[in-house]
Formats: sequence, structure tokens, C-alpha cells
Amino acid sequence: MKNSVSKIVLAYSGGLDTSVILYYLRERYQCEVIAFIADLGQEENLKEIRDRALATGASKAYVEDVKEEFVRDYVFPMMRAGAIYEGVYLLGTSIARPLIAKKQIEIAEKEGADAVAHGATGKGNDQVRFELTYYALKPDIQVIAPWREWEFVGRRDLIEYAKKHNIPVEASEEKPYSIDRNVLHTSYEGGILEDPWTEPPEDMFLNTVSPEKAPDTPEYVEIEFEEGNPVAVNGEKLSPYKLLARLNTLGSRHGIGRADVVENRYVGIKNRGVYETPGGTIIYTAHRALEGLTLDREVLHLRDSLIPRYSELVYYGYWFSPERKMLQAAMDEVQKNVTGIVRLKLYKGAVHVVGRRSPYSLFDADLASFEKSGDYNQQDATGFIRVNALRLKTIARKRGGLS
Repeated sequence: MKNSVSKIVLAYSGGLDTSVILYYLRERYQCEVIAFIADLGQEENLKEIRDRALATGASKAYVEDVKEEFVRDYVFPMMRAGAIYEGVYLLGTSIARPLIAKKQIEIAEKEGADAVAHGATGKGNDQVRFELTYYALKPDIQVIAPWREWEFVGRRDLIEYAKKHNIPVEASEEKPYSIDRNVLHTSYEGGILEDPWTEPPEDMFLNTVSPEKAPDTPEYVEIEFEEGNPVAVNGEKLSPYKLLARLNTLGSRHGIGRADVVENRYVGIKNRGVYETPGGTIIYTAHRALEGLTLDREVLHLRDSLIPRYSELVYYGYWFSPERKMLQAAMDEVQKNVTGIVRLKLYKGAVHVVGRRSPYSLFDADLASFEKSGDYNQQDATGFIRVNALRLKTIARKRGGLS
């Protein structure tokens, strides 16, 4: 591949890995390298990162504001599906990769580049997420994954390489963990976090106060949904990005959204990740509460049975696969009546649902009340129970009771 590559588009974050990679690609392939920097709401100085890319040798550096597109077309569809990986992880890194990869392909076509590159390691999930997207959108693209071809073993090697070649990076021997950040979450992994018994240091967290230091007074917030999408906070209509950013501010103040997870990577390795997802945790909790009010039992249970599969598709990198699109259509059909308002109480790291209402509510006070009968005849329950107990009674008779 070395002799056939003339121009590479690199997904560039300005961190340790991609800064070293930019320099490495120029040296190894002796070709033009274009840096692509996605503004995903990571709250970094992107002009400074662009300047760093150019100083490290990039021929061009694209900076694109994709915040609204990210939340509207990636985060919200995923949240409409109730996606959560292994019951804990709200997929903040996973959902950003297909958008970054898509933009790389667009730039590659515009610039006539014949290759794209990323900074994902050969042990992780991101390499799969990036490359499945590349091939789904441009099957003939050449892909360069430096972590799978160079001699470096770990991040300490990169730190030494950066020092040797005067590449400006923020990582150090004292804080060698990796950070990934966007408007949905901040993630931390590697380095001192590789021991699952070690508690993350408090000064590591960038996006939330500790629950112990959160306000002693709870804060109430109301979130309005339309067809499964959050559209307003406390009565104020907001764009997707601004809404999530507003909830991040509220959640961060109350220490909401921290998660310390040992998860199963697609490649078969267990990995420890620490996450902060304040606004996403609030939306997830509110959305689930509104679904409980508006969705039929069998529809809800069937949809819930599909969540693990949908979440795997996002986590593994199959965002542009036909099966994810098929599931998305089903999930969105379910959301047509998920419209209403949820009231929440934020306090000391927890999100408490304290109220919900909807014009499509299936809650019937007369049926639910202990004081009224409504259309429900309690005597009907006798036959219902007898019919459902029939197989259990049969097993007991044939096998002699408990076994």
C-alpha cells in the first residue's frame, strides 16, 4: 500500500495518538496528509487543534461543526431506541464514530484522497466502527490503521516518540489515561484505569462534580418529548444540541451520569471504561418514564427485547448496516405516541422521576385505583389464574410436586 497512497484523510483529535500518527504517516508514506477535526461539542479550542495539526505537518486541516447533526441524526435516534450496552453504557463514544468516518469519506471524495486513517488501536472497538463505516460508504477506499502496523506497543512509547520529535501533546507519564469527549459524554480508559480495583482519581473528571459535593438542595426539571425526541426543557424549546448541552449543565451540577464499567469489547477483550454522561442520563431516564405511560405492554416488552441487539449494532460499529436501519424503523414506529412531559428531581448523583403526563397516556385511574372498579371485574381474575396455572398443576401431578 505504501507506494500506492498519494493522499490520506486522518481523523484528528489533537491528542497523543493522532498527533503522533499524523507525523508518522507523513514519514512512512511520504504523502500528503489532511487532518479532519469534528466539532462534536467537546468544548476544546479547535483553532488551536487545527494549528497543531498544521504545525505537525498536515497539508490541510478541516474543522467542521457537526454538533447539531450529531445529536439530531445519531444521538436522538439511538435514544429513541432506548439503547444501552450491557445495561450500563450509554454509547457516547460508539455513536460518534460513524459520523466522523462519514465526514472523512466526504472529504476524501472532495480532495481526491485514496486513503483514510484513524487512531484506534488494534485491540479496541473503534477500529471496527471506523472501518465498517468507511467500507459501507466507499467500498474501494484504502484504510490505514497505524496501531496495527507500527512498532509501538503502548501509549508510553508514543509519549517518548512525541518528545523525541517535538510533537506537542497533553498526555504525560503521570496521567497516561486516554480521554474521549463529545457533547453526549466524556470517557476515560487506559493507564491507571487498567486496574479494575483502582478507584478513579477525583481530579480526573472533567464534566461532573462528585455527588458528595453536589448541592444539598434538589433541583426540578421538566422535559417535553415529541414522538420520542426531547424538544424542550422547562418549557423552552431548544435545538437538539442546545437541549443536550442544557441538560449537561444541570446534570453536571448535580453529579449525575458517572459510570465505572468493565465491558466486553467486540474483539473479545474485557475493558474498563469510566464515563460521564450527565445530560444523556437525564434524557434516558425521562424517556423511559414516558414510554411506561404511553406504550402498550406487549409493544413495550417486544421493543425491550430488541434493545440489546440494537445496542450491540451501535457498539460494534454497524450504524450503516441494513439491520440497524431495519431496527431503527421499528423503534421509530414505537415512538409515535411517546409525546408528553416528564418531571424529574436531580439530587446527589441521582435522577428521580416524580411526574409524567401525555395526551396519549394509557393510564386509567379508575382501573388502577384500589377505590374504584372501573370496567374491571375482580372475579374474572379467578378464571385467568386457573387457566395460567393449568400447566404448572399438570407438571406437579405428573412429576410428583416440587422437583
